[in-house]
Amino acid sequence: MRNDEHARVLDLREPAWLMPDWPSPPGVHALSTLRNGGVSLGPYESLNLGAHVGDDPASVAINRRRLNMLAGLPSEPSWLTQVHGTEVVDLAGALSAVGSPSAAPVKADASWTRRPAQVCAILTADCLPVLFATESGDAVAAAHAGWRGLSCGVLEATVKALAVDPATLLVWVGPAIGPTHFEVGPEVREVFLANDAGAVLAFKQNSRGRWMADLFLLARRRLVSLGVTRIYGAGECTYSQGKRFFSHRREGPTGRQATLIWISEAAI
Repeated sequence: MRNDEHARVLDLREPAWLMPDWPSPPGVHALSTLRNGGVSLGPYESLNLGAHVGDDPASVAINRRRLNMLAGLPSEPSWLTQVHGTEVVDLAGALSAVGSPSAAPVKADASWTRRPAQVCAILTADCLPVLFATESGDAVAAAHAGWRGLSCGVLEATVKALAVDPATLLVWVGPAIGPTHFEVGPEVREVFLANDAGAVLAFKQNSRGRWMADLFLLARRRLVSLGVTRIYGAGECTYSQGKRFFSHRREGPTGRQATLIWISEAAI
């Protein structure tokens, strides 16, 4: 680290993060970052972890190093190029190089692993970050689920990739835009109702004739339909808490917070 970078780091508060409130198995670790404690400026202030949003690359690199060090991560998180799709990456398989300093990010919206010390990582600024762990603690996953990913089946694809009885999974739903702030058009509502008539409960019409959508409820319905019942979190709104979270809907160009999960090397 150059001297000027070192000085910038020392002047700042330490990064803070949420610890998921769920009965995770021993050896499974997870966190979801808040926006304070980094060096980014302007609309990316301050702990922006997204390298694709127009922020100074050097600032993003410092932010990532600070998080890795202070959170005690066992390895560099396996960052993805998220495209609002359903591709799920096996970090412990053929694509195990993803996340290494020399590897180009893979286009995918979820990752999973059974290998200790590999960190599954999702970047968000309103979309849902969803974490998965088997009750035995031998596999974990992280999925990026905006309305497009949810409607296309990214959660279903992640559960399928884990290849375990869905009833044995624990799921934590992280911070996302809440139902009082996420306005969508009728076409979005129709996409969900086409596959699940009960999804009507997740939409309320507003005074403009548009719809307020509840991503948390939509995700829960999808998970329960798969047989996943142990679902936690889903209580933090990114839009309404500007000092804690980045929000694309609120700010336009902005940073990204990260939601991470991994298995400790001592667990297996």
